[in-house]
Amino acid sequence: MKYTRLGRTGLKVSRLVLGTMNFGPVTHEADSHKIMDAALDAGVNFFDTANVYGWGENKGRTEEIIGTWFAQGGGRRDKTVLATKVYGDMGDDKSPWPNDGRLSALHIRRAAEASLKRLGTDRIDLYQFHHIDRTTPWDEIWQAIDVLVQQGKVLYAGSSNFPGWGIARANETAARRGSLGLVSEQCLYNLAERRAEMEVIPAAQEYGLGVIPWSPLHGGVLGGVLRKRAEGAAGRSASGRAVDALDDPATLDRVERYEALCADHGHDPGEVGLAWLLSRPGVTGPIVGPRTIGQFESGLRAVDLELSPEFLAALDEIFPGPGPAPEAFAW
Repeated sequence: MKYTRLGRTGLKVSRLVLGTMNFGPVTHEADSHKIMDAALDAGVNFFDTANVYGWGENKGRTEEIIGTWFAQGGGRRDKTVLATKVYGDMGDDKSPWPNDGRLSALHIRRAAEASLKRLGTDRIDLYQFHHIDRTTPWDEIWQAIDVLVQQGKVLYAGSSNFPGWGIARANETAARRGSLGLVSEQCLYNLAERRAEMEVIPAAQEYGLGVIPWSPLHGGVLGGVLRKRAEGAAGRSASGRAVDALDDPATLDRVERYEALCADHGHDPGEVGLAWLLSRPGVTGPIVGPRTIGQFESGLRAVDLELSPEFLAALDEIFPGPGPAPEAFAW
């Protein structure tokens, strides 16, 4: 496994991030434990989750599964850089209460304590804001995080799904307070969805944030969906975002060209999608959310896949990026 520093910090993390969103809703606890064991065995030390994973009446279930895995011992907790998130409403969906979500100091404190309990640990290594809260002042947010840092319950803070201006505002406020501020941004970023290149990634690089792309294969669109469909084994790729995307003739044409290019070079499309992200400036590592050991192993192979300049140029022709802001939308 290859490692890199998380943004401007001294923390070393694997270049592949294990996403756990499927643990509980899709992958049973025992199989989830096997995947996490396989990740550690392969040198993957960066695990990502969120307090809302499990969804609906089972919100928090994914954190609980990680907690029971930590409880098995064997150095599992100390070998893992653990990232979870705060923002989502954790109350009863049928009887919502005003302060059960978002980023008030009250909710951050309650949510952190609840996550620690479910995870069975004394600290969250990277506590990420799952979404920007436009109604809570950043001074209040950083006050809550600073207290958790002082208590040793949180080590670093990160953002997720933030605009570039949100990253700037958060870290300028942190700097005035003498706080470390955001050290990472988790955003939607892949070959088929490159809008983050306009402002989010430049802002992250300017402020020293590591970029952690989620949905690196665009919901299966970049994972060989057409080949799998022809083989009758499309699985998840036959539903959701993949179907919606392929309904667009222009997207379908790009995916056809993409899969043909990969086939001509003897590369697996899914591995190419991950390897491309690993080649991008500012990217710490993409999040791979496997449902099975086999899917995890495919992600591992991408770490060692070196794409030639010619191949990268061909990918840019198929999936051109928007270009940097403001030139992407103005002169």
